[in-house]
Amino acid sequence: MGTVHGSARWLLAAAAMAPAVAGGCSCGDSGGTIGATSGGGADQSAGGGGSGGIPFLAGSGGSGVTSGGCEGLECQQIACPGGGTTTVSGTVYEPAGKLPLYNVTVYVPNRELEPITDGASCDRCDVTLSGDPIATALTDTNGRFVLENVPVGVDIPLVVQLGKWRRQITLPKVEGCVDNPTVDRTVRLPRSKAEGHLPKIALTTGGSDVLECLLYKMGIDASEFTPEAGDGRVNLFAGRAIEGDSATSRYRDGLNDGAPFSLAREFWGSLDTLRRYDMVILSCEGSEFGDDKPEAALRAMFDYASAGGRVFASHWHNTWLRLGPERFPETAEWDEESDPDDGLPVLVDTTFPKGLALRDWLANVGASTVPGQIEIDDPQHWVDSVNEEIATRWLYNEANTDFDAPAGVKYFTFNTPIGAPEEAQCGRFVYTDIHVAASDVAGAPFPSGCEGRDGAMHELPPQEKALLFMLFDLSACIAPDDEPPPVPVPT
Repeated sequence: MGTVHGSARWLLAAAAMAPAVAGGCSCGDSGGTIGATSGGGADQSAGGGGSGGIPFLAGSGGSGVTSGGCEGLECQQIACPGGGTTTVSGTVYEPAGKLPLYNVTVYVPNRELEPITDGASCDRCDVTLSGDPIATALTDTNGRFVLENVPVGVDIPLVVQLGKWRRQITLPKVEGCVDNPTVDRTVRLPRSKAEGHLPKIALTTGGSDVLECLLYKMGIDASEFTPEAGDGRVNLFAGRAIEGDSATSRYRDGLNDGAPFSLAREFWGSLDTLRRYDMVILSCEGSEFGDDKPEAALRAMFDYASAGGRVFASHWHNTWLRLGPERFPETAEWDEESDPDDGLPVLVDTTFPKGLALRDWLANVGASTVPGQIEIDDPQHWVDSVNEEIATRWLYNEANTDFDAPAGVKYFTFNTPIGAPEEAQCGRFVYTDIHVAASDVAGAPFPSGCEGRDGAMHELPPQEKALLFMLFDLSACIAPDDEPPPVPVPT
Protein backbone atom coordinates (compact mmCIF):
# COMPACT_ATOMS: atom_id res chain seq x y z
CA MET A 1 0.00 0.00 0.00
CA GLY A 2 3.04 2.23 -0.09
CA THR A 3 4.87 4.11 2.67
CA VAL A 4 2.83 5.56 5.54
CA HIS A 5 4.33 8.59 7.32
CA GLY A 6 3.83 10.62 10.52
CA SER A 7 0.42 10.84 12.10
CA ALA A 8 -1.14 8.65 9.41
CA ARG A 9 1.03 5.70 10.51
CA TRP A 10 -0.03 6.21 14.14
CA LEU A 11 -3.70 6.49 13.25
CA LEU A 12 -3.64 3.26 11.31
CA ALA A 13 -1.78 1.51 14.11
CA ALA A 14 -4.24 2.80 16.71
CA ALA A 15 -7.16 1.59 14.64
CA ALA A 16 -5.65 -1.87 14.42
CA MET A 17 -4.53 -2.18 18.07
CA ALA A 18 -7.30 -0.63 20.15
CA PRO A 19 -10.57 1.30 20.03
CA ALA A 20 -9.63 4.43 18.16
CA VAL A 21 -12.02 6.83 19.84
CA ALA A 22 -12.90 7.97 23.32
CA GLY A 23 -16.17 7.01 24.92
CA GLY A 24 -16.20 3.39 23.75
CA CYS A 25 -16.65 3.94 20.00
CA SER A 26 -14.75 1.51 17.78
CA CYS A 27 -14.44 3.57 14.65
CA GLY A 28 -11.92 3.83 11.86
CA ASP A 29 -9.03 6.25 11.38
CA SER A 30 -9.40 9.91 10.51
CA GLY A 31 -8.69 9.53 6.86
CA GLY A 32 -4.95 10.03 6.49
CA THR A 33 -2.32 12.63 7.30
CA ILE A 34 -3.77 15.73 8.95
CA GLY A 35 -2.28 19.19 8.53
CA ALA A 36 -1.89 21.95 11.12
CA THR A 37 -4.82 24.12 12.05
CA SER A 38 -4.89 27.79 11.16
CA GLY A 39 -7.77 28.66 13.51
CA GLY A 40 -8.91 31.40 11.17
CA GLY A 41 -11.34 29.47 9.04
CA ALA A 42 -14.57 30.75 7.60
CA ASP A 43 -17.24 31.81 10.06
CA GLN A 44 -20.32 29.67 10.44
CA SER A 45 -23.28 31.40 11.97
CA ALA A 46 -24.47 30.33 15.40
CA GLY A 47 -27.85 31.83 15.97
CA GLY A 48 -27.34 34.58 13.40
CA GLY A 49 -27.46 34.21 9.64
CA GLY A 50 -26.48 31.05 7.81
CA SER A 51 -27.02 27.41 8.55
CA GLY A 52 -24.47 26.79 11.32
CA GLY A 53 -24.23 23.17 10.10
CA ILE A 54 -21.83 20.63 11.53
CA PRO A 55 -19.51 18.67 9.20
CA PHE A 56 -19.88 14.94 9.92
CA LEU A 57 -17.48 12.15 9.05
CA ALA A 58 -17.64 11.16 5.43
CA GLY A 59 -19.51 7.92 4.81
CA SER A 60 -21.99 8.39 7.66
CA GLY A 61 -24.88 8.54 5.23
CA GLY A 62 -25.73 12.11 6.22
CA SER A 63 -27.05 11.13 9.64
CA GLY A 64 -23.77 11.38 11.51
CA VAL A 65 -24.20 7.82 12.85
CA THR A 66 -21.75 5.05 11.97
CA SER A 67 -21.97 1.31 12.26
CA GLY A 68 -19.38 1.41 15.06
CA GLY A 69 -21.86 3.00 17.45
CA CYS A 70 -20.32 6.47 17.63
CA GLU A 71 -21.98 9.51 16.15
CA GLY A 72 -20.69 12.39 14.03
CA LEU A 73 -17.42 13.90 15.18
CA GLU A 74 -17.16 11.42 18.05
CA CYS A 75 -15.90 9.03 15.41
CA GLN A 76 -12.90 11.29 14.86
CA GLN A 77 -11.76 11.35 18.50
CA ILE A 78 -8.72 9.08 18.65
CA ALA A 79 -6.67 7.33 21.33
CA CYS A 80 -3.07 8.55 21.58
CA PRO A 81 0.02 6.68 22.82
CA GLY A 82 1.39 7.18 26.30
CA GLY A 83 -1.74 8.83 27.64
CA GLY A 84 -1.46 11.75 25.24
CA THR A 85 -4.36 13.60 23.64
CA THR A 86 -5.24 15.79 20.68
CA THR A 87 -5.57 19.41 21.79
CA VAL A 88 -6.57 22.76 20.34
CA SER A 89 -5.32 25.83 22.20
CA GLY A 90 -5.63 29.58 21.85
CA THR A 91 -6.89 32.85 23.30
CA VAL A 92 -10.43 34.24 23.08
CA TYR A 93 -10.86 37.99 22.61
CA GLU A 94 -13.68 40.52 22.79
CA PRO A 95 -15.23 41.39 19.40
CA ALA A 96 -12.55 43.98 18.60
CA GLY A 97 -9.86 41.31 18.96
CA LYS A 98 -7.80 43.41 21.39
CA LEU A 99 -8.49 42.25 24.95
CA PRO A 100 -8.54 38.60 26.07
CA LEU A 101 -11.66 37.46 27.90
CA TYR A 102 -12.11 35.40 31.06
CA ASN A 103 -14.75 32.69 31.57
CA VAL A 104 -15.62 32.09 27.91
CA THR A 105 -16.80 28.58 27.07
CA VAL A 106 -15.00 26.99 24.12
CA TYR A 107 -16.28 23.73 22.68
CA VAL A 108 -16.57 21.39 19.73
CA PRO A 109 -20.24 20.63 18.99
CA ASN A 110 -21.42 17.32 17.61
CA ARG A 111 -24.75 18.60 16.28
CA GLU A 112 -26.16 21.74 14.74
CA LEU A 113 -26.56 24.57 17.23
CA GLU A 114 -30.02 25.59 18.38
CA PRO A 115 -31.08 29.25 17.97
CA ILE A 116 -30.77 31.53 21.00
CA THR A 117 -33.97 33.21 22.17
CA ASP A 118 -33.96 36.96 22.80
CA GLY A 119 -35.19 38.57 25.98
CA ALA A 120 -35.19 38.02 29.73
CA SER A 121 -34.75 34.31 30.40
CA CYS A 122 -33.29 31.85 32.88
CA ASP A 123 -29.76 31.20 31.62
CA ARG A 124 -28.02 29.29 34.37
CA CYS A 125 -24.61 27.67 34.17
CA ASP A 126 -26.02 24.23 34.96
CA VAL A 127 -27.96 24.14 31.68
CA THR A 128 -26.57 21.90 28.93
CA LEU A 129 -24.89 23.70 26.05
CA SER A 130 -26.43 23.52 22.59
CA GLY A 131 -24.91 21.18 20.03
CA ASP A 132 -24.04 18.18 22.25
CA PRO A 133 -20.43 19.27 22.92
CA ILE A 134 -17.80 16.54 22.85
CA ALA A 135 -14.84 18.69 23.99
CA THR A 136 -15.18 21.70 26.33
CA ALA A 137 -13.00 24.24 28.14
CA LEU A 138 -13.19 27.63 29.88
CA THR A 139 -10.78 30.50 29.28
CA ASP A 140 -8.54 31.59 32.16
CA THR A 141 -7.57 35.12 33.22
CA ASN A 142 -5.25 35.35 30.20
CA GLY A 143 -8.13 34.39 27.92
CA ARG A 144 -6.34 31.09 27.24
CA PHE A 145 -8.02 27.75 26.64
CA VAL A 146 -6.89 24.19 25.94
CA LEU A 147 -9.44 21.77 24.49
CA GLU A 148 -8.59 18.11 24.98
CA ASN A 149 -9.63 15.04 22.99
CA VAL A 150 -10.55 17.14 19.96
CA PRO A 151 -11.76 15.29 16.85
CA VAL A 152 -9.06 14.84 14.23
CA GLY A 153 -9.57 15.83 10.61
CA VAL A 154 -10.57 18.73 8.42
CA ASP A 155 -13.23 21.41 8.90
CA ILE A 156 -13.69 20.91 12.65
CA PRO A 157 -16.26 23.33 14.13
CA LEU A 158 -15.26 25.43 17.15
CA VAL A 159 -17.75 27.43 19.22
CA VAL A 160 -16.95 30.29 21.60
CA GLN A 161 -19.79 31.34 23.90
CA LEU A 162 -20.30 33.72 26.82
CA GLY A 163 -23.94 33.84 27.83
CA LYS A 164 -25.82 34.90 24.70
CA TRP A 165 -22.65 35.90 22.86
CA ARG A 166 -21.89 32.97 20.52
CA ARG A 167 -19.73 32.47 17.46
CA GLN A 168 -18.84 29.36 15.50
CA ILE A 169 -15.74 29.14 13.33
CA THR A 170 -14.15 26.29 11.40
CA LEU A 171 -10.68 24.90 12.05
CA PRO A 172 -9.39 23.82 8.61
CA LYS A 173 -7.30 20.94 9.99
CA VAL A 174 -6.66 19.30 13.35
CA GLU A 175 -3.67 16.95 13.64
CA GLY A 176 -3.89 13.95 15.93
CA CYS A 177 -2.01 13.55 19.24
CA VAL A 178 -0.37 17.01 19.17
CA ASP A 179 -1.40 20.52 20.18
CA ASN A 180 -3.02 22.57 17.43
CA PRO A 181 -2.58 26.26 18.32
CA THR A 182 -5.03 28.69 16.74
CA VAL A 183 -3.84 31.81 14.97
CA ASP A 184 -3.74 34.66 17.50
CA ARG A 185 -6.69 37.11 17.52
CA THR A 186 -8.82 34.96 15.24
CA VAL A 187 -10.86 33.37 18.05
CA ARG A 188 -13.15 36.11 19.35
CA LEU A 189 -16.76 36.89 20.05
CA PRO A 190 -18.89 38.12 17.11
CA ARG A 191 -18.91 41.72 15.96
CA SER A 192 -22.21 41.37 14.12
CA LYS A 193 -25.03 38.91 13.58
CA ALA A 194 -23.36 37.95 10.30
CA GLU A 195 -20.64 36.38 12.47
CA GLY A 196 -22.82 34.83 15.15
CA HIS A 197 -25.24 35.71 17.92
CA LEU A 198 -25.06 38.85 20.04
CA PRO A 199 -27.29 39.55 23.03
CA LYS A 200 -30.13 42.00 22.47
CA ILE A 201 -29.05 45.15 24.34
CA ALA A 202 -30.93 48.33 25.22
CA LEU A 203 -28.77 51.27 26.29
CA THR A 204 -29.95 54.60 27.63
CA THR A 205 -27.60 57.54 27.24
CA GLY A 206 -26.77 60.18 29.85
CA GLY A 207 -25.00 63.48 30.17
CA SER A 208 -22.43 62.18 32.69
CA ASP A 209 -21.42 58.85 31.17
CA VAL A 210 -20.91 57.52 27.64
CA LEU A 211 -21.36 53.77 28.00
CA GLU A 212 -22.52 53.54 24.39
CA CYS A 213 -18.94 54.31 23.39
CA LEU A 214 -17.62 51.40 25.46
CA LEU A 215 -19.87 49.01 23.49
CA TYR A 216 -18.62 50.52 20.26
CA LYS A 217 -14.94 50.43 21.22
CA MET A 218 -15.12 46.82 22.32
CA GLY A 219 -15.87 45.95 18.73
CA ILE A 220 -19.62 45.78 18.05
CA ASP A 221 -20.12 46.77 14.43
CA ALA A 222 -21.79 50.14 13.80
CA SER A 223 -24.49 48.41 11.75
CA GLU A 224 -25.75 46.70 14.93
CA PHE A 225 -26.66 50.04 16.57
CA THR A 226 -30.16 50.85 15.32
CA PRO A 227 -33.48 52.28 16.48
CA GLU A 228 -35.69 49.70 18.16
CA ALA A 229 -37.67 49.23 14.95
CA GLY A 230 -34.49 48.16 13.15
CA ASP A 231 -32.81 44.78 13.21
CA GLY A 232 -29.65 45.82 15.10
CA ARG A 233 -28.65 44.04 18.28
CA VAL A 234 -28.11 47.31 20.20
CA ASN A 235 -30.90 49.89 20.50
CA LEU A 236 -30.07 53.32 21.90
CA PHE A 237 -32.50 55.49 23.90
CA ALA A 238 -32.07 59.14 24.89
CA GLY A 239 -31.55 59.81 28.58
CA ARG A 240 -31.24 63.09 30.48
CA ALA A 241 -28.43 65.51 31.33
CA ILE A 242 -28.05 68.23 33.92
CA GLU A 243 -27.93 71.89 32.89
CA GLY A 244 -24.78 72.59 30.93
CA ASP A 245 -24.35 68.98 29.81
CA SER A 246 -26.01 67.01 27.03
CA ALA A 247 -26.78 63.35 26.39
CA THR A 248 -26.39 61.76 22.98
CA SER A 249 -29.81 61.69 21.36
CA ARG A 250 -29.35 60.74 17.71
CA TYR A 251 -27.22 58.76 15.27
CA ARG A 252 -24.69 60.55 13.12
CA ASP A 253 -25.48 61.32 9.51
CA GLY A 254 -24.90 58.20 7.45
CA LEU A 255 -25.95 55.81 10.24
CA ASN A 256 -29.68 55.06 10.36
CA ASP A 257 -30.16 58.31 8.40
CA GLY A 258 -29.24 60.30 11.50
CA ALA A 259 -32.42 59.14 13.27
CA PRO A 260 -33.22 60.52 16.73
CA PHE A 261 -33.34 58.12 19.69
CA SER A 262 -36.62 57.29 21.37
CA LEU A 263 -36.83 58.64 24.93
CA ALA A 264 -35.49 56.50 27.76
CA ARG A 265 -38.40 57.37 30.05
CA GLU A 266 -40.79 55.83 27.54
CA PHE A 267 -38.61 52.75 27.14
CA TRP A 268 -38.19 51.73 30.78
CA GLY A 269 -41.75 52.44 31.80
CA SER A 270 -43.04 49.12 30.45
CA LEU A 271 -42.13 45.60 31.56
CA ASP A 272 -43.23 44.28 28.17
CA THR A 273 -40.68 46.56 26.49
CA LEU A 274 -37.88 45.72 28.91
CA ARG A 275 -38.44 41.96 28.58
CA ARG A 276 -37.55 42.06 24.89
CA TYR A 277 -33.91 42.67 25.85
CA ASP A 278 -31.27 40.38 27.29
CA MET A 279 -29.47 43.31 28.88
CA VAL A 280 -30.31 46.91 29.85
CA ILE A 281 -27.43 49.38 30.28
CA LEU A 282 -28.15 52.71 32.00
CA SER A 283 -25.61 55.53 31.52
CA CYS A 284 -25.35 58.08 34.35
CA GLU A 285 -27.53 61.14 33.76
CA GLY A 286 -25.92 63.39 36.39
CA SER A 287 -28.97 63.58 38.64
CA GLU A 288 -31.93 61.50 39.80
CA PHE A 289 -34.56 62.87 37.40
CA GLY A 290 -37.22 61.21 39.51
CA ASP A 291 -40.09 62.38 37.32
CA ASP A 292 -38.78 60.06 34.61
CA LYS A 293 -38.78 57.11 37.00
CA PRO A 294 -42.26 56.90 38.52
CA GLU A 295 -43.37 54.01 40.72
CA ALA A 296 -44.62 52.04 37.71
CA ALA A 297 -41.19 52.26 36.06
CA LEU A 298 -39.40 51.28 39.28
CA ARG A 299 -41.65 48.22 39.50
CA ALA A 300 -41.09 47.35 35.82
CA MET A 301 -37.31 47.40 36.25
CA PHE A 302 -37.57 45.29 39.41
CA ASP A 303 -39.81 42.75 37.67
CA TYR A 304 -37.52 42.67 34.61
CA ALA A 305 -34.47 41.81 36.73
CA SER A 306 -36.45 39.25 38.71
CA ALA A 307 -37.60 37.58 35.48
CA GLY A 308 -34.04 36.94 34.30
CA GLY A 309 -33.07 40.32 32.88
CA ARG A 310 -29.57 41.77 33.26
CA VAL A 311 -29.20 45.40 34.38
CA PHE A 312 -26.05 47.56 34.41
CA ALA A 313 -26.69 50.80 36.32
CA SER A 314 -24.15 53.63 36.40
CA HIS A 315 -23.98 56.11 39.34
CA TRP A 316 -27.21 58.15 39.50
CA HIS A 317 -29.18 55.17 38.27
CA ASN A 318 -28.90 54.01 41.87
CA THR A 319 -32.46 55.38 41.91
CA TRP A 320 -33.71 52.01 40.67
CA LEU A 321 -32.24 50.36 43.76
CA ARG A 322 -32.33 53.08 46.41
CA LEU A 323 -36.00 53.91 45.76
CA GLY A 324 -37.01 50.59 44.20
CA PRO A 325 -39.59 48.04 45.34
CA GLU A 326 -39.29 45.36 47.98
CA ARG A 327 -35.69 44.48 48.88
CA PHE A 328 -33.86 46.54 46.27
CA PRO A 329 -33.07 49.34 48.79
CA GLU A 330 -31.55 46.74 51.15
CA THR A 331 -28.76 45.87 48.73
CA ALA A 332 -26.46 48.63 50.04
CA GLU A 333 -25.98 51.43 52.55
CA TRP A 334 -26.62 54.54 50.45
CA ASP A 335 -25.00 57.87 51.33
CA GLU A 336 -24.39 60.64 48.81
CA GLU A 337 -21.03 62.30 49.42
CA SER A 338 -18.96 64.78 47.41
CA ASP A 339 -17.00 63.11 44.65
CA PRO A 340 -13.42 62.03 45.49
CA ASP A 341 -10.49 63.41 43.50
CA ASP A 342 -9.16 61.95 40.27
CA GLY A 343 -6.65 59.13 40.51
CA LEU A 344 -8.39 57.48 43.45
CA PRO A 345 -6.83 54.08 44.30
CA VAL A 346 -9.55 51.43 44.08
CA LEU A 347 -9.06 47.89 45.38
CA VAL A 348 -10.33 44.55 44.09
CA ASP A 349 -12.15 42.39 46.62
CA THR A 350 -10.36 39.04 46.37
CA THR A 351 -12.42 37.16 48.98
CA PHE A 352 -14.37 35.27 46.27
CA PRO A 353 -13.26 33.36 43.15
CA LYS A 354 -14.28 35.88 40.48
CA GLY A 355 -12.70 38.68 42.53
CA LEU A 356 -9.40 36.81 42.36
CA ALA A 357 -9.94 36.41 38.62
CA LEU A 358 -10.60 40.14 38.19
CA ARG A 359 -7.39 40.97 40.08
CA ASP A 360 -5.34 38.74 37.81
CA TRP A 361 -7.11 39.79 34.61
CA LEU A 362 -6.56 43.50 35.30
CA ALA A 363 -2.85 42.83 35.76
CA ASN A 364 -2.72 40.67 32.62
CA VAL A 365 -4.27 43.37 30.41
CA GLY A 366 -2.10 46.16 31.79
CA ALA A 367 -4.81 47.94 33.79
CA SER A 368 -3.11 47.31 37.12
CA THR A 369 0.54 47.86 37.98
CA VAL A 370 -0.10 46.99 41.63
CA PRO A 371 -1.95 43.65 41.73
CA GLY A 372 -5.44 44.14 43.09
CA GLN A 373 -5.50 47.92 42.61
CA ILE A 374 -6.46 50.35 39.84
CA GLU A 375 -6.66 54.13 39.73
CA ILE A 376 -9.86 55.77 38.48
CA ASP A 377 -10.67 59.27 37.31
CA ASP A 378 -13.96 61.04 37.98
CA PRO A 379 -14.86 58.70 40.90
CA GLN A 380 -18.26 58.99 42.56
CA HIS A 381 -19.55 58.08 46.00
CA TRP A 382 -23.03 56.79 46.74
CA VAL A 383 -22.35 53.45 48.47
CA ASP A 384 -20.79 53.08 51.93
CA SER A 385 -21.12 49.28 52.06
CA VAL A 386 -23.14 46.39 50.66
CA ASN A 387 -25.49 43.96 52.34
CA GLU A 388 -23.37 40.81 52.21
CA GLU A 389 -26.45 38.58 52.54
CA ILE A 390 -27.67 39.90 49.19
CA ALA A 391 -24.83 41.52 47.23
CA THR A 392 -21.18 40.94 46.34
CA ARG A 393 -18.61 43.74 46.54
CA TRP A 394 -16.12 43.73 43.65
CA LEU A 395 -14.33 47.12 43.75
CA TYR A 396 -13.98 49.41 46.76
CA ASN A 397 -11.80 52.14 48.23
CA GLU A 398 -10.57 52.73 51.73
CA ALA A 399 -10.89 56.13 53.38
CA ASN A 400 -8.24 58.36 51.83
CA THR A 401 -7.73 61.96 52.93
CA ASP A 402 -5.27 62.61 50.08
CA PHE A 403 -8.15 62.14 47.63
CA ASP A 404 -10.90 63.54 49.88
CA ALA A 405 -12.56 60.11 49.80
CA PRO A 406 -14.61 58.34 52.46
CA ALA A 407 -14.51 54.54 52.41
CA GLY A 408 -16.92 53.23 49.79
CA VAL A 409 -17.91 50.56 47.30
CA LYS A 410 -17.40 51.31 43.62
CA TYR A 411 -18.94 48.19 42.08
CA PHE A 412 -21.29 45.50 43.38
CA THR A 413 -23.59 42.81 41.99
CA PHE A 414 -26.45 40.60 43.09
CA ASN A 415 -28.53 37.85 41.52
CA THR A 416 -32.32 37.96 41.32
CA PRO A 417 -34.95 37.34 42.52
CA ILE A 418 -33.48 38.38 45.88
CA GLY A 419 -34.10 35.73 48.52
CA ALA A 420 -34.97 32.98 46.04
CA PRO A 421 -33.03 29.68 46.26
CA GLU A 422 -29.82 29.85 44.25
CA GLU A 423 -31.14 27.39 41.69
CA ALA A 424 -34.13 29.70 41.07
CA GLN A 425 -32.11 32.89 40.55
CA CYS A 426 -31.97 33.81 36.87
CA GLY A 427 -31.36 37.57 36.68
CA ARG A 428 -28.51 39.86 37.66
CA PHE A 429 -28.17 43.52 38.64
CA VAL A 430 -24.91 45.44 38.81
CA TYR A 431 -24.23 48.91 40.12
CA THR A 432 -21.13 51.05 39.57
CA ASP A 433 -19.83 54.41 40.78
CA ILE A 434 -17.23 54.34 38.00
CA HIS A 435 -17.76 56.30 34.79
CA VAL A 436 -16.06 55.62 31.47
CA ALA A 437 -13.10 57.84 30.61
CA ALA A 438 -13.80 61.53 29.96
CA SER A 439 -12.18 61.48 26.51
CA ASP A 440 -15.50 60.33 24.99
CA VAL A 441 -17.95 63.14 24.30
CA ALA A 442 -21.50 62.93 25.64
CA GLY A 443 -24.05 64.61 23.42
CA ALA A 444 -22.27 64.09 20.08
CA PRO A 445 -24.25 62.11 17.48
CA PHE A 446 -23.38 58.44 17.91
CA PRO A 447 -20.66 57.28 17.38
CA SER A 448 -18.79 60.45 16.43
CA GLY A 449 -18.07 61.20 20.10
CA CYS A 450 -16.35 57.85 20.70
CA GLU A 451 -12.57 58.23 20.68
CA GLY A 452 -10.16 55.60 19.50
CA ARG A 453 -12.42 52.96 17.94
CA ASP A 454 -11.07 53.15 14.40
CA GLY A 455 -7.53 53.12 13.09
CA ALA A 456 -4.62 52.19 15.35
CA MET A 457 -4.97 49.94 18.36
CA HIS A 458 -6.63 51.98 21.12
CA GLU A 459 -5.59 51.36 24.71
CA LEU A 460 -8.58 51.58 27.02
CA PRO A 461 -7.86 53.28 30.37
CA PRO A 462 -7.88 51.04 33.46
CA GLN A 463 -11.43 51.92 34.54
CA GLU A 464 -12.84 51.12 31.08
CA LYS A 465 -11.07 47.76 31.10
CA ALA A 466 -12.63 47.05 34.50
CA LEU A 467 -16.08 48.00 33.19
CA LEU A 468 -15.57 45.82 30.11
CA PHE A 469 -14.80 42.85 32.37
CA MET A 470 -17.98 43.61 34.33
CA LEU A 471 -20.16 43.89 31.22
CA PHE A 472 -19.06 40.48 30.01
CA ASP A 473 -19.52 39.02 33.49
CA LEU A 474 -23.06 40.42 33.41
CA SER A 475 -23.57 38.55 30.12
CA ALA A 476 -22.42 35.21 31.53
CA CYS A 477 -24.64 32.39 32.72
CA ILE A 478 -25.91 32.75 36.29
CA ALA A 479 -24.10 31.01 39.14
CA PRO A 480 -23.42 31.96 42.78
CA ASP A 481 -20.59 34.47 43.11
CA ASP A 482 -18.99 32.50 45.94
CA GLU A 483 -18.27 29.57 43.60
CA PRO A 484 -15.79 29.44 40.68
CA PRO A 485 -17.38 29.28 37.21
CA PRO A 486 -18.19 25.64 36.42
CA VAL A 487 -16.41 24.03 33.50
CA PRO A 488 -19.04 22.56 31.16
CA VAL A 489 -18.89 18.77 30.93
CA PRO A 490 -18.85 17.23 27.42
CA THR A 491 -22.03 15.40 26.51
